[in-house]
Amino acid sequence: MIEVLIVDDNPIVRAALRGYLDGLDGVRVVAEAADGREAVTQAQAHRPAVTLLDHRMPVADGLSALAELSRLSGVLVITSDADPDLIGRMLRGGARGYLVHGAFDPDELRRAVLAVAAGHGWLSPVAAAVATATVRAQASREELAERQEETLGRYRLTRRERDVLDLLAEGLSNAAIAHRLLLTEKTVKNHLHHIFAKLHVRGRMEAVLLWTGRR
Repeated sequence: MIEVLIVDDNPIVRAALRGYLDGLDGVRVVAEAADGREAVTQAQAHRPAVTLLDHRMPVADGLSALAELSRLSGVLVITSDADPDLIGRMLRGGARGYLVHGAFDPDELRRAVLAVAAGHGWLSPVAAAVATATVRAQASREELAERQEETLGRYRLTRRERDVLDLLAEGLSNAAIAHRLLLTEKTVKNHLHHIFAKLHVRGRMEAVLLWTGRR
């Protein structure tokens, strides 16, 4: 029997989800909650296989409760919010699935619950697109980090010079870099002078382009 916890501040939504899930063989709704704090309490009491989690709720939203809920249960987010940033944060926070209200039918909900209960993932098309973009971005960051490590060795840059380059790439001024690294502006200028010489570039823009892999 797959036990399910429904978390949503809208009682009509909870009733609709309960009515559908209770009609499925092998699935039973064991509890409901109207906010993230209550959800954690119910999850601790029942240890459901699946928690259907809304995001926008009073007292404590879905994201704030996600870490604890994902430790106790497989979390399937069901919300009206298709914001890419939220989807990414939910997936990174431990959610196994993400469905957007109005973009799935009862059969997809059934399959999603079964998948999450089995330890698998289930994403709506919009969530899948965000997840793919996140993976690609992470791969790009890892590739950039590898190239920067090679650059450190090839041009014999020090770790402090790397710190300066990272902040330079963020567009910070010499004064701002000095403030962030607890250095004097004169020291930052000296570091930049050495960096430009080692990289064989003529100025800030060329250094940033080389350091960020765009040259």
